[in-house]
Amino acid sequence: MSSRRRTSAAKRVFDVVMAGSAIVVLSPILLGLALVLRITQGSPILFRQQRPGLHGKAFTIYKFRTMVDTEPVEGEPDGLRVTRIGRRLRSLSLDELPELWNVLKGDMSIVGPRPLLMQYLDRYTPEQARRHEVRPGITGLAQVTGRNAITWDQRFALDLEYVDEHDLRMDLDILVRTVTAVLAREGINASDEESMPEFMGSGSTGTTGESGP
Repeated sequence: MSSRRRTSAAKRVFDVVMAGSAIVVLSPILLGLALVLRITQGSPILFRQQRPGLHGKAFTIYKFRTMVDTEPVEGEPDGLRVTRIGRRLRSLSLDELPELWNVLKGDMSIVGPRPLLMQYLDRYTPEQARRHEVRPGITGLAQVTGRNAITWDQRFALDLEYVDEHDLRMDLDILVRTVTAVLAREGINASDEESMPEFMGSGSTGTTGESGP
């Protein structure tokens, strides 16, 4: 077995153990958040959207819904649709917790490049598309290196650095840095609570963001 395949197999075991343990330990928080969202926002509690996964294959991502469940008005910033509790969940990254189920299913990894939007697939250069050589992650190297306050080019460079150099030691380091950043509220700014300019292709400017409730 090649070194890359051994790393992939070990990473998958790590993901299953971590995600399964986290779901069990965090189940009271998950149920509590679901109840609060049901009372304050109604249904649906979860936001579902198609995202590109390993090798660009589409999967359904799950998050706690943080926006009002209405169609966006043309020209209206997505940030205006974020609910008060949704803004709080985003600032603490709690809206991402349902993605643990995606990890158990094998759609995602605990650590990896964040899954972006399906429409971006045709906009990547061949080099940028290499970010899909590994499973997307709940957190990643780009998220602990400035979170969303970096340019698209910087983000893709970090994604490719992860693809080429990742191992379990790097995953653990990124995971620890993620927890530390969330608890310290480091790198959290408006771009974490609002959708920023979408990626329009190589040379696109602006900081990054992920669309959706």
